[in-house]
Amino acid sequence: MPAHDEGGVGRRIAYYRSAVRPKLTQKELADAACVALGTIRKIERGERGVTDATLESIANALGVDAGRLRSDRGPAHSQAREALPALSAAIAAYDDPEDGPVRPVEELRSAVDEAAQWRLAAQYIRITRRLPALLAELARAYHASQGHERSELASLLVSAYRSADAAAYKLGAHDLSARLVDLMRWAGPDAANPLLTASVAYVRTETFFASRAHGAGLRALEHALDAAPAPAAPAEFASRGALHMRAAVIAGRARNAARADTHLREASSLAAQVPEAIYYGTAFGPDSVRIHEVSVAVSLGDDHVGQALDVAREWKPPANIPAERRSGFYIELARAQLWAGLADDAFVSLKVARRIAPQHTRDHPWVREDTSTLRRLKRADSEALTSFAEWCAAA
Repeated sequence: MPAHDEGGVGRRIAYYRSAVRPKLTQKELADAACVALGTIRKIERGERGVTDATLESIANALGVDAGRLRSDRGPAHSQAREALPALSAAIAAYDDPEDGPVRPVEELRSAVDEAAQWRLAAQYIRITRRLPALLAELARAYHASQGHERSELASLLVSAYRSADAAAYKLGAHDLSARLVDLMRWAGPDAANPLLTASVAYVRTETFFASRAHGAGLRALEHALDAAPAPAAPAEFASRGALHMRAAVIAGRARNAARADTHLREASSLAAQVPEAIYYGTAFGPDSVRIHEVSVAVSLGDDHVGQALDVAREWKPPANIPAERRSGFYIELARAQLWAGLADDAFVSLKVARRIAPQHTRDHPWVREDTSTLRRLKRADSEALTSFAEWCAAA
C-alpha cells in the first residue's frame, strides 16, 4: 500500500484528535487504532509516512473518513473500487474453490458477523479488502461439509455474499451485485430457513432498482410475501414487515401510491409488534418503518414530498439505527427539501448524511445529483459547497 509521507497528514490527524469530544491524547488514539504510541507521535510530527491500512485504522478511531486525513485528499472510495476485481475473482470459483486453510465454523461465524457489522456501518473499504479471502474460505468449507454443518455454512455464505453485495451495489458495480445476489439464491436453499429466503428476496430488490424494473420488483416481493411463513414469533413478524417495507418503496418508485400505502400500513402494523433490532441482517421496527415513510414519499414525489418534510420536522432517526440507513434518511430528506425550495436545509441534510456514513454518502448517485443542483442554484458558490462537491465528485 502507498505511504502518505507529507506533514499534512500528521497535522490533520493532530487536528481531528484535538477536535473530537472528549479530546483524545496521543496514547488514547494509539490504543484505539491499535498503533504504537511512538508511531502516532512520529506521524503527527511528520517524521514518518503512514500506509493506507494504518491511516484507515486511525481514521476509524477518530470517527472520520480516511479521505479527510490524506495528504492528496484523493477519494478513499477509489480504494474500495480497486478491490472489486478481487471480490469478482473470489466468487468466480464459488463451485470449485482453490485448496487452502479452513477455520472452525465458530471462527467463520464470527468473521461473517463482523462483516455484517461493516455492512450496516457502511464500511465498504473494509468489506472489499477482507471479503475476498473470507468468501473463498467459506466456499472451501461449504463444499467439504455435509449434514447440519453444511446447512450452517450455507447460511454463513448467504450472509457473507450479502455483505459483499452491499459494497458492490453502493459502489455502482451493479453487474457484480447481481452475481452476488444470484449466489445468495444459490446457497440459500441448503440453509433450509424460510426467513433467510425472505431476506434474500429483500436484497434481490436491488437488481430491480438498478434496472428501474420497479413493477417487476414489486411482483417479486409480493410473491416472496406469499411464500413467507405466517408470523408467530418476533423474527417472523420482522421478516414479513421488512418485505412490506421494501415493497412500499419500490411501489413508490413505480408511482403506485395505493400499493405503496398498503404495504407501508402492513409494515407499520407488524413493526408495532416487535422492538427495533436487526433480524436476519435487516433492521426492522417502528423507527425503520418511519424512515421508509420518508423514502416512499420521496419516491412518489409531487404532492407527497410534504409528507417527508412533515416526518422530519417531528422526528429524527435515533443512534441505534444502522449508519447506512440513517444516512439514507438524510439523503432522501435532502432531496425532498431541495424539491421544496429549501436549498440550505438540503445542504445541511447532506452534510449530516456524510458525518454519519461518509462512504455510503459519497457514492450515492442522489448526493452527486443534488449537490450539482445546489451549486447551480447558488449564484455564488460557497467554499463549503464547492468542497463538498469535490468530495463527492459532483459535476
